[in-house]
Amino acid sequence: MSGTIQWSIVLPAYNEAARILPYLRSITSFMQDRGQPYEVLVVDDGSTDSTAAVVDSLASSPPEIQLLRAPVRRGMQAAVGRLQLFADADGATPIQELTQLEQAVANGADVAIGSRALASQLPGYAIQTRRYRTALTTLFKSIVRQSSLRGITDTQCGFKLFRQTVAADLFRVSSIDGYGFDLELLYVAQQRGYHIAEIPVNWSHQPNSKFRVIRDSFAMVGELAVIRRNGNMGHYASPSSYPRDFHQAAVSRPPLRQASVHPSVITPSSGHLRDRHLQ
Repeated sequence: MSGTIQWSIVLPAYNEAARILPYLRSITSFMQDRGQPYEVLVVDDGSTDSTAAVVDSLASSPPEIQLLRAPVRRGMQAAVGRLQLFADADGATPIQELTQLEQAVANGADVAIGSRALASQLPGYAIQTRRYRTALTTLFKSIVRQSSLRGITDTQCGFKLFRQTVAADLFRVSSIDGYGFDLELLYVAQQRGYHIAEIPVNWSHQPNSKFRVIRDSFAMVGELAVIRRNGNMGHYASPSSYPRDFHQAAVSRPPLRQASVHPSVITPSSGHLRDRHLQ
């Protein structure tokens, strides 16, 4: 398969050796059937298990798979596809759901996000979750409603599709690698006037989740506060409306492509990007 890369699929992976291989195989099978040039970027942010070895063992067969050792934001900045999917490595959302998000972008959306909340209200969709996650999601949604994120019922589903130019814009100013990663992207997208389409998708809870209910819930609330503060300080404004003291500094990040960051954006001391989906 040759030609301009049409699809970038970015999978954040932190200690995913036991879960990532089936999803990678499903992705490569699905994309090869489509017949469009693609790349799969597995972004390993400091795994201590054999995640890298597992990915390398498969990458030698389909050359489209690449392993990057970096935070997930840098993985998205390294992507070159015309359309860029961010998906959780556990495979909670089947890769086949990509077709629905693709259609939403074709219909004019800048960002298309998978939604378990919408799917749970519709016939024909399967949402398999745990009770404690559902209760936590309800509480978190009430907090998110206070954060200026408007009209989005599921911010945390790890299945989001971006136009290339939109992804480049959003990840240029994003600063959070923890559980507030999705919140920040959607907040910035709304602040910049991008059209976000929320699409129902099938989803199932995967065993061996790394989400720690008490500790990580507090971390997300803290990151939400950081997002609101950055927003109030104007760090997420459109380029034409940056405050005068907003200066961008180019930072070299070999071997990935160069990206720009804001040196004064507040970044919380969050951990690795693990399972961010709460439901």
